[in-house]
Amino acid sequence: MKVLPFTLVYLCTSFAFYAHADEGWKKHVLQEGKRSLTAVAGDFTGDGMPDVIAEVGEQTVLFAAPDWRRIVLDDHTNDRGCIHSECFDVDGDGDLDYLSARYNPGLITWLEQPKKGADQRWKKRLISDSVHGIHGLMKGDVDRDGKFDLLATSAQPTEPYPESLVWLAVPKDPHAAGKWQTFALARHDAPGLTHYIGVGDVNGDGRLDAATGAKGGPTATSPGEWFAWWEAPENPRQVWKKHLISDQEPGATNIHPADINGDGRMDFVASRGHGKGVIWFEAPDWRCHEIDANLQEAHCLAVVDMDADGDLDAATCAFGDKVVMWYENDGQGKFTSHLVGENQEAYDIRTFDLDLDGDLDLLVAGRASNNVAWYENPRQ
Repeated sequence: MKVLPFTLVYLCTSFAFYAHADEGWKKHVLQEGKRSLTAVAGDFTGDGMPDVIAEVGEQTVLFAAPDWRRIVLDDHTNDRGCIHSECFDVDGDGDLDYLSARYNPGLITWLEQPKKGADQRWKKRLISDSVHGIHGLMKGDVDRDGKFDLLATSAQPTEPYPESLVWLAVPKDPHAAGKWQTFALARHDAPGLTHYIGVGDVNGDGRLDAATGAKGGPTATSPGEWFAWWEAPENPRQVWKKHLISDQEPGATNIHPADINGDGRMDFVASRGHGKGVIWFEAPDWRCHEIDANLQEAHCLAVVDMDADGDLDAATCAFGDKVVMWYENDGQGKFTSHLVGENQEAYDIRTFDLDLDGDLDLLVAGRASNNVAWYENPRQ
């Protein structure tokens, strides 16, 4: 494995410009009073309107639009709560299903959306109980068959996938199958408590690559504080090739591949969610640029075109500073910081057009804020 010189990997330059004015984002609170670690949005009732599913306390709860009626889909009272989630059409029946993961001991399950998602029982099925330390889930077409697969971290030093990254193939008949077939894309070379996964074609070979970060710190049994990406081989069932981006990243949690400066090469946007800062790494030498150098514990990160101007921006909610932020890219990697909301803590953030007005809103799972909230984008 080639390690880039420190001066290339970690030389950071500041490209952040700040705008502090209140921009009119309206906060909508779906629930208050119980902790939430993850929330996703989509049409979960079949009426064409976007709903929200969130882990609330020890329950999986559907908030059905337009009045956000609360419907309990699953109860985790006896098996602990879930830390992260995804949604896609697992069984190919044309609607969104819900996938969630427990951290340790590891458990991944999926809930099948029925024909009437707000009124009928959602059936729960097992995906895996052998991946331990699952902090992040991510969908992606790993085997290039036109269908989503599932990627997950396996951060604990526990067999059969200690300190690894895995992907799980959706069975041909997911209703009848037991556990999904699991493949280690990073075998024993993702130490130090990995967090979330980002996916994209980093090297332009048409294959889906993966990236993650490990926070390190006193609770890690192996060295962490790094960001890296894994290059997918022709046969994705083989072990993937690891490429170190930086090994000087205390509190590393999130990383997403994205062409930030419009040069046609894939860069990375990242956050140190158990440390300080939102950053981006410029290809090909992974020179580090600060987006927000001082933001404390930006544990969640979304990289999307927030303002529909054709380039990729970023959004986060920092549980240290308790602010919701989005960062406007000028198309060349210079960012303006926008304050969306204050006094809000979060573990997870997603983007979705929740009010169907043509722009992206921000959905936040507020861990210590004990809420689930979304922020209405005022731009349209």
